[in-house]
Amino acid sequence: MKIIPIIKCRDMERSIFFYTGILDFELKYPNSSVKDLVVDLIKEEAEIQLSILTGDSVFGIAVNVRIEDVDELFKKYVERGLDTANKKDSPVHLGPTKQSWGMREFYVTDPDGNTLRFGIPVEEITEQQVF
Repeated sequence: MKIIPIIKCRDMERSIFFYTGILDFELKYPNSSVKDLVVDLIKEEAEIQLSILTGDSVFGIAVNVRIEDVDELFKKYVERGLDTANKKDSPVHLGPTKQSWGMREFYVTDPDGNTLRFGIPVEEITEQQVF
């Protein structure tokens, strides 16, 4: 399991400079731009994402959690009582979903508005993981 925090920022250019120029992070994807809504940064084994704060941003943070089998973990959480009833407008809260950015993931939001995004890059899914 790997945790990747999503850090909200008001000024992407200023934040990229801070994390790369001062804290020695590097752009994970060299073609990233200050105009992107999300920018991935790496430093050795650490990874973070910068996300531009928009007018509709809500309280709480989002954390990416990389796992090997999203379908099995979602099933386990539902069996333990994960309630998805109040998330009908968010398919990714209702079960694992293949996202346009190459992840298969599901989200769980805690009572305080913090969201855990459990996922695996699609290219890492094995033949045994059928969805």
